[in-house]
Amino acid sequence: MEGGGKVHIKDRGDFQTGNVLLISTAHLVHDIYSSFLAPILPLLIEKLQISYAAAGFLTVVQRAPSLLNPLMGLLADRIRVRYLLILAPAITSVSMSLLGMAPNYGVLVLLLLSMGIGAMCFHVPGPVMIKAVSGERTGRGMSFYMLGGEVARTVGPLVILGAVSLWGLEGTWKLIPFGLLASAILFFRFRKMVFHREHAGKGVRIGVRRTLKGFFPFFTILAGYTLFRALIRSTLMVFLPTYLASRGENLWFAGISLSALELTGAIGTFWGGSLSDRLGRRRMLLMVSAVSPVLGWAFLLSRGWVSIVVLLLLGFFLISAGPVVLALVQDVKSDRPAFMNSIYMTLNFLGSAGTALLVGWGADHFGLERMFKVVFTLSVLAVPFVWFLGDRHMELSDEKEKP
Repeated sequence: MEGGGKVHIKDRGDFQTGNVLLISTAHLVHDIYSSFLAPILPLLIEKLQISYAAAGFLTVVQRAPSLLNPLMGLLADRIRVRYLLILAPAITSVSMSLLGMAPNYGVLVLLLLSMGIGAMCFHVPGPVMIKAVSGERTGRGMSFYMLGGEVARTVGPLVILGAVSLWGLEGTWKLIPFGLLASAILFFRFRKMVFHREHAGKGVRIGVRRTLKGFFPFFTILAGYTLFRALIRSTLMVFLPTYLASRGENLWFAGISLSALELTGAIGTFWGGSLSDRLGRRRMLLMVSAVSPVLGWAFLLSRGWVSIVVLLLLGFFLISAGPVVLALVQDVKSDRPAFMNSIYMTLNFLGSAGTALLVGWGADHFGLERMFKVVFTLSVLAVPFVWFLGDRHMELSDEKEKP
């Protein structure tokens, strides 16, 4: 406790279960709102009479602010990161709950851009704060954090469709108070807490250009791993139902398959980070990267409910890598932790978007099943990148310079 009644939280110490659960629950609430678009998109198309191309562009708009993650990371390293996280649920809940009231396409685009900014405010500083309250068990903290996001993808569509059923499309604004409540709780919990990195960040720090140059090898290796991991994940998340329908399965079965993948993915997310604290980041990622392609091919060769069982295993291993990579990025010794996380998030966004477009183009020209085979085969190339990532605490020299 220091002057002004502020509580300083250092990066190392005990695992603060209460604070970890609070931030993770806020992640759940935030991402529930951010998943509202897809379920009500058919209703918005009918209401505003927009084309499918324009509807597809909305998803790009929603995620476009992710390209500004590095700038948000720099901002988060200069100000108190907790305020960005506190504001995010309020921004996102208001933006997404008003989608049904949008009078035209332009307003819809503005609301989704606003939501994208809210998502940046949460996801860039979120892992930094989780690290600060996780003590030595960063992986475990990231598991709780990522679990909130994974569960939100399942709960969000149910929440918005339930709201539409109760109040109609234009009545979804009634969901706003829950997001405002989440921001209020975060404010009263964290307003007097000063995280160690915030306090340290006020002094002289290593410049952005030198940070990028010093960690360029790390970012390059991380980009390679992210690309080949995104190949298999994006393909399954975007094209799994379509692929199953193309080989004769009914739409209900295809939907169940995707839900099964997400379900065990959430379980894997919860356990992945904690296991990496004990096994090591490299060993955990090597295991996931080696097993996922094998299970992918087992899925291609299986049929019926056997393929569901394989997908359950695949989801567990594939998605469990998420908190491990977040923990690995935060393990890097840098006085710009939010900026480091923002670079990874940008790489992840570009990898996911790029591979989805590539697989879609390939499916149009060579067939979806052939692209699945290519993707599962190429995803093995993630293994050598993991080897070079390793369990190392990379850092720049102690010599500092002003930004």
